[in-house]
Amino acid sequence: MKAIVIEQYGSADQLKEKDMPLPELKDHQVLVELHATSINPVDWKVREGYLASMLPFTFPAILGWDAAGIIRKIGKGVHDFQVGDKVFARPATNNRGTYAEFAAIDEHLLAKMPNNTTFEEAAAIPLAGETAWVALVEKANIKKGDRVLIHAGSGGVGSLAIQIAKSFGAYVATTASEKNRDFLKSLGADQFIDYTSQDFESLLSDYDIVFDTIGGEVQEKSFNVLKAGGMLVSIVSPIDEQQAAEKDVKTGYFFLEPNGQRLKKLADLMEKDLLKAVVGETYPLTQEGLRTAHKQSETHHAKGKIVIKIK
Repeated sequence: MKAIVIEQYGSADQLKEKDMPLPELKDHQVLVELHATSINPVDWKVREGYLASMLPFTFPAILGWDAAGIIRKIGKGVHDFQVGDKVFARPATNNRGTYAEFAAIDEHLLAKMPNNTTFEEAAAIPLAGETAWVALVEKANIKKGDRVLIHAGSGGVGSLAIQIAKSFGAYVATTASEKNRDFLKSLGADQFIDYTSQDFESLLSDYDIVFDTIGGEVQEKSFNVLKAGGMLVSIVSPIDEQQAAEKDVKTGYFFLEPNGQRLKKLADLMEKDLLKAVVGETYPLTQEGLRTAHKQSETHHAKGKIVIKIK
């Protein structure tokens, strides 16, 4: 099968097209013919070697953590899926990711694709969508009427987080650059803050939840917009627990553990038109396509998700 691999850590130029053997199928896995995948910041962080101690790889390695496609073969222990099912998933971390024509995926990580969704849209959801769901629902226990600040709302995680928060009946403020104002309003954001000219810290107060996708000074300032007992959730860096205690703020920092049942909840929102994938740019499964996609993701200014069309 065709795949885009890295044979050592380094720049985007390390992404190379290579003929690789089909994945070996274990009892509780399915073989998915991939139609699309998408890019996440973890992709190029792994490629650069930043996460080598946390996510060790042997080479040649296929990166990629989002999958959408059709099941072509099932292991003997698989019971809830059949050959021909359209599925999407955030596969387990290993040396054989989704920059390829086929992937072996554990059954418990799968969900059936919503009927109203394309492969490209489905591929944009798993990692980013599950991350947003864990932050808001499982960590922050979001509920109707909550006031929520979502940083970097135009990004892959942020754009989905806005929609998830609105589906729960929350009031949502979000930060981004002015060019994204109309886009984020269309997703349901109630208050838009242009981070290039406005200070969210001076504009907001008494918020129930802040979802930090940036870290650093933004995380520091986020304490000051939360009410006592509020929740600061981060996917970027651990939160200062001493400062949290002084502010009487709860904290949540996590690294996503994927789950097919969680993905099914996102699929249900998609079926009800309460959640839609935001596909910014689409590139082919080629050496140049992946290199360009990685470089775009590294700018931190991609709108929505960067998708790789495989078929």
